[in-house]
Amino acid sequence: MKLMYIAFLFIHLRVQICYGATDYDDDYSDDDEKPASPPPAQTNCNGVFLTYTFIERIKELPYLKNVSAQSWAFKSTATIVNTGLEEVKGWKIFIGFQHREILVSANNAVLVDGAGDFPANVSKGATLAGYPNADLQTSVDTAADYTKMSVQIDLTGTMFGMKEKSIPLPKSIRLVNDGWKCPKLTKYPTYMYSCCKQDPKYKKKSSTNKYAARQYGDVNFVYDVLKSYEGSYEAQVTIDNDNPLSCLSKWNLTWEWMRGEFIYSMRGAYTRKIDYSECIFGLQGQYLSGFDFSQAMNCEKTPVISDLPPDRANNSQVGLVPYCCRDGSLLSRVMDKNRARSIFQLRVYKIPPDVSKTVLYPPQRWNITTLVSAEYKCSQPVRVDPTEFPNSTGLDAKTYAVASWQVVCNMTKPVKKEAKCCVSYTAYYSDAAVPCSTCACGCDDLNTDKCNPDAKAMALPTDALLVPAENRTLKIKAYASLKHKEIPKRLPCPDNCGVSINWHIISDHKGGWTARITLFNWGDEPFKDWFVALQFKKAFPGYDSVYSLNATKLKSPKNTIFIQSLKGSEYLVGEVNGSSSGKPRIPGKQQSVIGFTKKNIQGLNVKKGDGFPSKVIFNGAECALPAHFPNAATRSSPVSYTAVVFLSIVTFLLLMTDHFR
Repeated sequence: MKLMYIAFLFIHLRVQICYGATDYDDDYSDDDEKPASPPPAQTNCNGVFLTYTFIERIKELPYLKNVSAQSWAFKSTATIVNTGLEEVKGWKIFIGFQHREILVSANNAVLVDGAGDFPANVSKGATLAGYPNADLQTSVDTAADYTKMSVQIDLTGTMFGMKEKSIPLPKSIRLVNDGWKCPKLTKYPTYMYSCCKQDPKYKKKSSTNKYAARQYGDVNFVYDVLKSYEGSYEAQVTIDNDNPLSCLSKWNLTWEWMRGEFIYSMRGAYTRKIDYSECIFGLQGQYLSGFDFSQAMNCEKTPVISDLPPDRANNSQVGLVPYCCRDGSLLSRVMDKNRARSIFQLRVYKIPPDVSKTVLYPPQRWNITTLVSAEYKCSQPVRVDPTEFPNSTGLDAKTYAVASWQVVCNMTKPVKKEAKCCVSYTAYYSDAAVPCSTCACGCDDLNTDKCNPDAKAMALPTDALLVPAENRTLKIKAYASLKHKEIPKRLPCPDNCGVSINWHIISDHKGGWTARITLFNWGDEPFKDWFVALQFKKAFPGYDSVYSLNATKLKSPKNTIFIQSLKGSEYLVGEVNGSSSGKPRIPGKQQSVIGFTKKNIQGLNVKKGDGFPSKVIFNGAECALPAHFPNAATRSSPVSYTAVVFLSIVTFLLLMTDHFR
């Protein structure tokens, strides 16, 4: 009985979704057959009906005896049908793949949330959004036109580790739009479905907008079509940095053209590759045979776009765009609201069948990267009401974009060993530095035959923090010998971070305490207009003052101290050569002392961890923190002078040993 029901349902989906809405019965014809009725589960669903159907899988080459390593090519379909009375704008579904799937293609949808282009590793699941049709209208508004109220997504890909006769289904499938809930799935051997309904507790904001309401994340893009012509249009891209702890340095923006578009010219920005050869040999050259491509800026499907330097701001050919030409720098609004926005404009050409001035599609799969900042995950473009602009003639009137889309990007929490900065701890009561974690910023570019990427970082003398990682080996060994610690054959790999921050407890007394923060730049490039944000779980209310830097207590995020340079010292310079040949390179450095009180803070214990920040953010990037705090037990004894002499002798002997080896 179940198999008959599944077969009936699959036939219905083929009729209703693959081929669109069926024709109605002709009351005057006896030959026409009545169309199949929807399956009971869909008929009884007042919301959004989701299905996933496994079709087939074929063993891929090479054939392996190891079942877990064998790959299989699979085909499946996912459908989404609006069976309710309210239009679903910007639909998104999550498919919880669980068999190490690699998705090779998906029609009528695009991957979002930073998954990238096909083929894509979706072993932890995939979020798909509608393209080119992002909205699902209702049956009432379309006279049951399934081409407008439903979508079928044909999926192909590769999966691993399945026995020959097993039928792999995903763990889950659900609608991820705000305000929707999907109950427990109903599963059959090759088929699963769910009826998603609106959450009655969700408070939807009242709006008179024709399109979706604008959302606000950490970094927000607006893609405005300003003018539309037959075969081309002019657009403007606005980038707003709206998170106080976000900062973009040397940003690079990428997106993907889905319908053969290409960039003819730009103002306020440029493409990293200026080349029109792909147009000549691509679809553009086939459809636009008489077009002069020699002046086109870029014909890549996925162009890389960068900001112009400040000296091009008033250039009549590429500049003269408001908020342009900041050399890829978007500051936090706490630092300068006017420098938290960037704008550039572009001329886009289209190819058939999209040449009509009314046919407009934004690029998809937006992504932005920076020099040292957080990683961002961006949404798909969502159609919003046209952007409003002041009238250029000075009249008390408004002008509007032809069409507007918004892309929202949010910062992600760094994965272990993939940070972009790290923190070390020191304190007056300990002669050992708690260093940054091993491979805190990754070890892909290190020779791990000479160092151990999995070993725990070894304690080191505090002065070792002042020299590059490659010059710390002798100091680490000498300190381990002094403390009678075992020295492994392969020392732990260094943190490998371009920026490191040391937090040092200077003093702790009854009325308050002080700390010193030191920033090190181990790279060649300087950081201009940098900032550091410190979050504390308990000590934040006691913040009192900072010296030689500028600090602000933020209302949001809570318990955060925002520190930036004073005017005239905006640069955290890069690493330079030592004072003489053979001397270690010297990092760029800035530091300051921060004072705290203990007034009205019960149970504050500086040494046990309350005196150390729970989160450190440099230029928007969350830094990796050490695994533990300095231990008072390592404090130097009264004969510390003897220990220092002994440490120097051991270091000298190690140097001589290495010299004559």
